[in-house]
Amino acid sequence: MTKAGRRALAALIAGAVVAGSLFGSSAASAAPPLPARMAALGDSITQAAMTCSALLSCPANSWSTGTTTSVMSQAARLRALGATELVAYNDAVSSTASSALASQAQRAVSQGAQYVTIEIGANDACTKTVAGMTPTVMFAANVQAGLAILASSANQPEIFVASIPNIQRMYDLNKASFSARLTWSTLGICQSMLANPSSTKQADVDRRNSVQQRVNEYNAALAQACAATVKCRFDNYAVANYAFTKADISTRDYFHPSLTGQATLAAITWPTTQWAS
Repeated sequence: MTKAGRRALAALIAGAVVAGSLFGSSAASAAPPLPARMAALGDSITQAAMTCSALLSCPANSWSTGTTTSVMSQAARLRALGATELVAYNDAVSSTASSALASQAQRAVSQGAQYVTIEIGANDACTKTVAGMTPTVMFAANVQAGLAILASSANQPEIFVASIPNIQRMYDLNKASFSARLTWSTLGICQSMLANPSSTKQADVDRRNSVQQRVNEYNAALAQACAATVKCRFDNYAVANYAFTKADISTRDYFHPSLTGQATLAAITWPTTQWAS
């Protein structure tokens, strides 16, 4: 083939790729049908722990399935779009890590969920020691197993995966507070990150950095697993990149999202869902 011919062929292929990308983008942007049933999987964040007197379980305030008006959860937003008969299950369990995701996914399948949200991973990093954190490879395998159960089910639900908040940010927000430090110590909260909160020794600084680095690795694993799963949408690090404020954090434990924080989670995740983008 002549040089001119090769240039013409390259231009033709490039045009085809661009056209394919445009058509693919258009198809991908079409919103799926509104669900009649949804399920929320995860941990205490999705249970809205520390936002009411029950402390460890306040699902009415959940960013995903909650009914509290001020939160304007994803379920509430779906109902506002027309899914008025939506049934929402909160299958998240406080204190659980990624190893519980598969069993939660099975439950969502048994409930006939057509939309499933996932927020998991904070407890894999929030352990008593750095050595106790879930290895990234194991975390990735746990997430992949849960997603596979959902994707292979008869309903093949739409899946939304939220990234893990920046837990070092949670530390930075309240490390100067005596009440926060006392609470973290008394309740033994996330000691891999929050132990010796006043210390500026290099060993403690390095420890906190290593915990956040593990969270970053978990988030990358969530993104990769979701990208490889049919009908899965990742939040594109919306939660991970959000700079939580003190108002977003509960003063019950100075670590979990407050009622305001739950509303914030709903607001920043919704634009990245299948029905908003």
